[in-house]
Amino acid sequence: MTDYRIPTDTAHTEIEVKKSRFIAYIGHTPGVEEAKAFIQSLKEQYPDARHHCYGFIAGAPSDSNQYGFSDDNEPSGTAGMPIFTHLEHANVGETTIVVVRYFGGTKLGTGGLAKAYGDAAKAIMEQCELKTKILMRNARIQTPFAQEADVRRGIENADGIILNAQYSDEVVLEVEVPLLAEPVLPFQAQWLEEDSTT
Repeated sequence: MTDYRIPTDTAHTEIEVKKSRFIAYIGHTPGVEEAKAFIQSLKEQYPDARHHCYGFIAGAPSDSNQYGFSDDNEPSGTAGMPIFTHLEHANVGETTIVVVRYFGGTKLGTGGLAKAYGDAAKAIMEQCELKTKILMRNARIQTPFAQEADVRRGIENADGIILNAQYSDEVVLEVEVPLLAEPVLPFQAQWLEEDSTT
């Protein structure tokens, strides 16, 4: 996977099912700690709500170590999993959905609950604005001075970014390029090392 979508901002919407209110929020959460903080902020914003159910993919969609969901005392499998399923099928990452429920007096049953939480997650996914995040890799490139301009052009043509330049006998450029990009570099330029993926 070389890219995925992330929310551009926090958004919310509300649906009502048999007088129960389901208030859905979505937010950009690039890590598990940010996801937990987002969830906690909504628990504090709605302290009198009966349930604060959620699903999140806090990193890249392919990183299952960054997944989480909770039914928050709803019957098992009726809230967190339906929310999470909408995230999983939408090619999103770094995203948390929290659905706050105010009980309306009528029990919905397990099927009704799963549908209501899933519908709330679907509604907020349809409403929020998403942008594409392209996975990048950091690297260093060494080149003779005479070819620096050609290397810079190759990096820019690959939608890369030059982060730093060090000058000594030759030029060493610290760059960030899309994960699968293979910038066209002059023959004498060489990749020194690759660092983390961002």
